[in-house]
Amino acid sequence: MRVIQDNAYDLAIVDPPYGLPADSSNSRGKMGTRIFNKSNISTWDKAPSPEYFDQLFRVSKNQIIFGGNYFDLPPTRCFVCWDKKQPFENFSQVEYAWTSFNSTAKIFRFDNRTGDKIHPTQKPVVLYKWLLSKFAKPGDSILDTHLGSGSIAIACHDMGFSLTGCEINADYCKKAVRRIREHQQQAIIPFAY
Repeated sequence: MRVIQDNAYDLAIVDPPYGLPADSSNSRGKMGTRIFNKSNISTWDKAPSPEYFDQLFRVSKNQIIFGGNYFDLPPTRCFVCWDKKQPFENFSQVEYAWTSFNSTAKIFRFDNRTGDKIHPTQKPVVLYKWLLSKFAKPGDSILDTHLGSGSIAIACHDMGFSLTGCEINADYCKKAVRRIREHQQQAIIPFAY
């Protein structure tokens, strides 16, 4: 981000690693097969440096930062809570996102328990569409510094937003690009009555 000009993006929607303890993703039994547990999370779950946040605030006019409760960020009255409708007490039932907006707090309810994830912290496309509908304006340029599974790219494509996305992990990047291309190639067939 050091080479990007100030305020180059209207909105950054990011989900950086939180820097959780190495044993926080251990599961037993059936849950041990979850992608989260197969990903060797301790190799990449390193919290970003303060410089990351300095640069993020410099290059974007507004921000939505998932895991905002794990970072030293300014107070906000407009946080976003994703109610995952998670029935299991030993899993996070909600996810928190810090925002730079001076508005009321918001809640999004969506059950994302699916088996087709390609990334351990994959967010649903509908969550990103909801965020864009609430916080972005037509023509806004969007930044995602941790693209992961590419869900935000699919949402931006469907809603007509320009996105710059970055992903450092080559394997996740390949999977995300394949997922995005497959989505973009889906034929839209008009429904006739």
